[in-house]
Amino acid sequence: MSTEKKPYYITTPIYYVNDRPHIGHCYTTTVADVAARFARLLGRDVFFLTGTDEHAEKVVTTARERGHTPQEWADINAAEFQKAFDLMSIHADDFMRTSQERHKARAAAYIAQLKDSDDIYEGEYEGWYDPSQEEYLTETVAKEADYKSPVTGKPLEKRSEKNWFFRLSKYEERLHEALRKGEAGEPGGYRILPEARRNEVLGRLKQGLNDVPVSRAVKEGDADWGILMPGDPSHRVYVWIEALCNYLSAVDNEREPSTAEAEGGSRERYWPAAVHVMAKDILWFHAVVWPAMLMAMDKKLPEVVYAHAYFVAEGTKMSKSLGNFIEIDQLEAYSNWVLDAERKQAEKEGREPRPMGIDAVRWFLATNGPLGANDADFAHAKFVEVYNADLANGIGNCASRVSNMIEKYFDGVVPDPSLCPDFVWEAGESESRSQGWWPARARYFVDRASEAHTEFGLYQSLLCGSALAGIVDQFINDTRPFSLAKQIDEEGVRERLATILYSCAEAIRIASLLLFPALPSKMAELWRAWDCSPLNDPDDPNSGFKAPLEELAAWGGEWSLKPGQRITKGPALFMRASAGEAMPTTTA
Repeated sequence: MSTEKKPYYITTPIYYVNDRPHIGHCYTTTVADVAARFARLLGRDVFFLTGTDEHAEKVVTTARERGHTPQEWADINAAEFQKAFDLMSIHADDFMRTSQERHKARAAAYIAQLKDSDDIYEGEYEGWYDPSQEEYLTETVAKEADYKSPVTGKPLEKRSEKNWFFRLSKYEERLHEALRKGEAGEPGGYRILPEARRNEVLGRLKQGLNDVPVSRAVKEGDADWGILMPGDPSHRVYVWIEALCNYLSAVDNEREPSTAEAEGGSRERYWPAAVHVMAKDILWFHAVVWPAMLMAMDKKLPEVVYAHAYFVAEGTKMSKSLGNFIEIDQLEAYSNWVLDAERKQAEKEGREPRPMGIDAVRWFLATNGPLGANDADFAHAKFVEVYNADLANGIGNCASRVSNMIEKYFDGVVPDPSLCPDFVWEAGESESRSQGWWPARARYFVDRASEAHTEFGLYQSLLCGSALAGIVDQFINDTRPFSLAKQIDEEGVRERLATILYSCAEAIRIASLLLFPALPSKMAELWRAWDCSPLNDPDDPNSGFKAPLEELAAWGGEWSLKPGQRITKGPALFMRASAGEAMPTTTA
């Protein structure tokens, strides 16, 4: 089975429901959404999972402080995450909540299986506990962090308690071997990306593995919140081990026909996951503890564990004390931002101005986010610079130029390139190109984008679309159709002009396919205006594609632009932002 046709299962972490979502949550989930959309475009059977992690101790304490039950507090914040993801045009196939019975029953069964196989055993533990993250830390990690939480900076607690442990140390050699196999592309292995994250994990593995506690004692007056340890009602399963189980519980319905029917059919085919995506702070759980648990349950390992870095704000690390977290309200403000140029154009045309739209935010996150090993800066000036360069001056301007010229010179009808089969143009001082150059060039970028996706190179995939649009701009500069049109009544000129503009339009159509994963609403808008939508429902960017990318992007193929079809000259997809425009303000 080829990679393109294998089921593609991608996950985000499930997010703590103790507060509202911010840019970090939206970034991870947007990245996963872009990857999922590209996989669907490739023709793969995709399952994209996100959700909320609800059984943390701090959910109980915060709910009590706010006058809510834990379930009420979880409901309130889970709804905020779903609202945020809707705003970001994120189209997940499932939203898993760990308070749902479907998860609790399956997760309890996994823990029971590990207990029955003696991979979970009863013991006593004394160590450094991080209440803010609900996890124990090794003495080495605690000391390096000056006995404070590496994530929140809050003091660690010295705890001694009787609880249940997972035999992580038992799987040390098998983890090393699985990582080796993953790098070699051998069956049974898994990879950690990017490379810097893999090196971090290997460095910690060299220090040896200790068994890890997986339960906490039920305290007097403790709310009935979380999963009890199977066979031991005096202990509750730690939230982190239960949370990891969601990746499996979401697709493990083969043996439960009634549940499978409710969830839209069997999902067993999606395991193992193609990619687990997360931020770097929870890499250890996903890259070491989770694979070891899967080994203990005799389950296949995920193919890739991908841990990205963080966003900073205007060059400064985000923190609650500084109050500089970029919350969902700020991202929404960018989506609703009406640029000066758009406002003036709307007044001129006597219509309501159009906001920038969420696609611009998605583009910035996907192409300038911290997908690699280094943190990335969300700065207003940089946002404007990227927006103008990639969107307003890129695909937006390119599509407008071509549709305007087709409207002006061919009455809005796609011209016929076959009337000038020997068309050749000068591409430089000593270089000329024939009409056959375009199909090959378009195919090159489609292939490169597909290859990049297999390595989770989302930026590179999207860059292929931008590069193809940029070549159209250069082609227009080389061939100067606007000058050629002045001699349109001369012999052969109309045919030459038709070939130029058809080539431009078809290249833009193919570029738009590669840009769609980050810009679903705007590319769907372009396709409607050009009457070339590859979507099952042209009005719904989530409706799926009529054919895989290989067929959709074939130059002159079934889905290409056809001479005689109408192209509508619509409003600009992206108006240019002036450098001096102030950051949009929130209404919250």
